[in-house]
Amino acid sequence: MPGVLRLEAELGVNRKTVETALRRLEMEGMLISQGPGRRRLICQMNGAKRASLRVAMLIAEPADRGVGYLIGMRHKLIEAGHHIVDPPKTMTELGMDVGRIMRMVGKTEADAWLVAAGSHEVLESFVARGAPTFALFGRRRGFPIAGVGPDKPSAIAVATKTLIGLGHRRIVMLVRRLHRIPIPGASEQAFLNELAIHGIPPSPSYHLPDWEFTVDGFHGCLESLFKITPPTALIIDEMPFYVAAREFLAKHGLRIPADVSLVSTDADPAFAWCKPSVSHIRWNHDPVVRRVVRWAGNVSAGKQDLRQSSTPAEFVVGGTIGPARHG
Repeated sequence: MPGVLRLEAELGVNRKTVETALRRLEMEGMLISQGPGRRRLICQMNGAKRASLRVAMLIAEPADRGVGYLIGMRHKLIEAGHHIVDPPKTMTELGMDVGRIMRMVGKTEADAWLVAAGSHEVLESFVARGAPTFALFGRRRGFPIAGVGPDKPSAIAVATKTLIGLGHRRIVMLVRRLHRIPIPGASEQAFLNELAIHGIPPSPSYHLPDWEFTVDGFHGCLESLFKITPPTALIIDEMPFYVAAREFLAKHGLRIPADVSLVSTDADPAFAWCKPSVSHIRWNHDPVVRRVVRWAGNVSAGKQDLRQSSTPAEFVVGGTIGPARHG
């Protein structure tokens, strides 16, 4: 396929229009991307119409149904001619019990599965099952399974280095158990490695504590952390936990960032209204959505697609981090 600049000149339209059209042709399976800076290949369909897939979306918890990029992903898949299947329960509603999850999967009529934030055990079960599966984030590394996610390990390493540069040594990262079991995930390991690089002996029991995935379990973990050797900085995964941690700190009279620095590993539109501005990790959702739609197109065309990819992520310094308070 000719490049964007040539098409822009030949067709007499602006570059944005050309790029939008090319992305649409990719989603419809008429073009195949070869990566940034390389021309797309034209896919010969021989007049055959692609099969429509029944794509089941297995999400972590009910609140995920309102996540913007997941809603956009649904719409793009429907526009591409596929049908979305919603399993009756989310993974947390099934207690993150692999047996219960896979029994539900076996009873759900679907041709392919999107699994959002799947644990090591859940994704391992999908691989064993053999059905086409796409891992959105989660513990996908090392499995022969298609997947995509932001490059959070690099951004978390930068955030940790920044906190250490501000004098913080008691830094705690609060994440779900699936990111720590059976071993720390890539982002969590990047955090522990950065501590070690700067002479802070990493202790998973302190720097990466375990907690029961309940409201009481999360607050109990915070109570325990701040009882004896309170952390001077918290890196918190996911917005619900970030909000809960802020409420905990306010309740206990701890100021941000004077007493405790806070970093969120996700961005949220609400941050635009926050003072001080929130230190967070930012990434673009559009490439993730495009990758999922491309995978569905490949599967519907009978092609095996097991490629895993990542999108850039960056640490945005805000007013919720400051010098460590000692003593």
